[in-house]
Amino acid sequence: MKNVHQWLHRRWAVPVISGILILASAATAKLGDAQWPADLLMTAAAAVAGVPIVMKAVRALMARVIGIDLLVSIAAIGAVIIGEYWEAAAVTFLFAIGGALENATLNKTRSALAELVAVAPDTAVVLRDGQQKEIPAAEVELGETVLVKNGAKVPVDGVVLGGSGALDEASITGESIPVEKTIGDNVFAGTIATGGFLQVKATGVGADTTLARIIHRVEEAQDAKARTQQFMDRFAKWYTPAIIVLALGVGLITQDVVLGLTLLVIGCPGALVISIPVSIVAGIGRGARDGILIKGGEYLETSAKISAVALDKTGTLTEGRPVLTDVVVLRDDMDAAGILTMAARAEAGSEHPLARPIVEAAAEKGLDISGMPSQTEPVPGKGIITELAGHRVIVGNLRLLAEEGIDAASATSVVDELASAGKTPVIIACDGEVLGVLAVADKVRDDAAEMVRRLHANGVRKVVMLTGDNQRVAAAVAAQVGVDEVRASLLPEDKLDIVIELQRAGHVVAMVGDGVNDAPALAAADIGVAMGAAGTGVAIETADIALMKDDLLKLPQAVRLARRTVANMRQNIVIALVTVAALLAGVLFGGVTMAIGMLVHEASVLFVIINAMRLLRPEKIRATTTAPQQASARSAGRELVESAH
Repeated sequence: MKNVHQWLHRRWAVPVISGILILASAATAKLGDAQWPADLLMTAAAAVAGVPIVMKAVRALMARVIGIDLLVSIAAIGAVIIGEYWEAAAVTFLFAIGGALENATLNKTRSALAELVAVAPDTAVVLRDGQQKEIPAAEVELGETVLVKNGAKVPVDGVVLGGSGALDEASITGESIPVEKTIGDNVFAGTIATGGFLQVKATGVGADTTLARIIHRVEEAQDAKARTQQFMDRFAKWYTPAIIVLALGVGLITQDVVLGLTLLVIGCPGALVISIPVSIVAGIGRGARDGILIKGGEYLETSAKISAVALDKTGTLTEGRPVLTDVVVLRDDMDAAGILTMAARAEAGSEHPLARPIVEAAAEKGLDISGMPSQTEPVPGKGIITELAGHRVIVGNLRLLAEEGIDAASATSVVDELASAGKTPVIIACDGEVLGVLAVADKVRDDAAEMVRRLHANGVRKVVMLTGDNQRVAAAVAAQVGVDEVRASLLPEDKLDIVIELQRAGHVVAMVGDGVNDAPALAAADIGVAMGAAGTGVAIETADIALMKDDLLKLPQAVRLARRTVANMRQNIVIALVTVAALLAGVLFGGVTMAIGMLVHEASVLFVIINAMRLLRPEKIRATTTAPQQASARSAGRELVESAH
């Protein structure tokens, strides 16, 4: 009995039973003399398939919603009342089959989320009291040492304490090639060890892992509605009652009840209602598989309209790991080691990205940088002012020195020369006198130029580079990358102004930044993009688009996915409208019965879903240029900059 009960609640149980009863009715009509047994079986078939539909319609009415189920229920009950038993059975049977097929195919559009849930680990092996112990993954405590063996799933977010190995991070970043992990590297829950042995210190467990946040984000995103979908929902609330009134009016005027009931079936807006959400679910699911998290349907729709992209230079177009390249001495009583030591001590308390390479370079040379400044005053976008051993030491750009009234004429030519070479010059002054100039350089990412080309290929008209560096450094980088516009010497608030300026010019703006200095601009942009978000829980939850892998080419891929999804939505809307128009024409000119109308209606719903499922297929992306062409373009860019100076 238990097995029978379970089978009756399966997806295909109702259509199968209803179909058997229809076949039995047809056989009885042919073999027997009396018609009533066949009619009884046909009515039973309509009841088996129709009762679940009526129950849904009643529940919807209790929630003050008039939906498709009500239209089918009225049509089926009306057909039974007037003795059209075959029509009643056919309509409910086809609707039940359509519902089962819709559920099956819709589940496939949500397969990305199912895959994410499937990779969530169930157990973990931890070291407790020097012994290996297998426990449920949810019971791992912060700070515990977790052992990850070959073939096992990583159960926590953490840092590698010992060992080495390779992890398949496709579930997190979308990257299919395993990543080598050694001591100090971060690992994520749900990734799979393809080799080696790792000892991992747990830094995120249970719901606080990156995988858990991704699953939560994708769940919310797939349920979030786009603006077009919200319009369709409002449209359906008025459309469905209007169809009921129209069918009633036609039936009364023509005295043809069957015609009125047929209009009810044909008027079902099923394909139209489902046309948008199914595309959104599939598009967001495809993005999740590729390591692209989109916040919801509204943001997906907006992303398809992006016409301008603003990019922070440091850490986005460049690798974000600047190194010290030059130390130029401008006073005879100083040497390079002394200048570097003073600059490193001054920058010791600074959080500016350029402070780290200066401090690291001094440490590598074995210089004594133990003397910390007694007072530190960061000047955003300009540098830092410190009190060091009783001296006022300034490390920054020409603007900062000018504001402090320091004559930097001796440094101007050096600054220009270093900037022309694509380096960022930093001037150091002590007690009002310039001592020297340090230069820091950050390597341009290999895929930066390809990213810009792909953005243009995907309909982005303007790519703007934003940087706090001076114009010459920015121009050198821009020439290599191929951006359309450069804005240099910017403060954080300047980036906000530029985003607003682009929006006023009619652009839909996406801003890519680090989320700290660029926070105002990211908030003001139509779409805020966080890159390399796998290790940043805040970015996953707050960014409109979170690119899990620190990969520039994911940005044009996200834009392309958004455009494909919106195009798919429009195709589905056209399919739905054309189907309804064709059916109405068929009724008016004859030939379309209630059963045929329901068959075509369900076919259109399935066609819409299958069309949306095309988004789940990975799209092959070709590079727009070859490596030699890229090298040639960069070389030409450098020559252009050098000739300009």
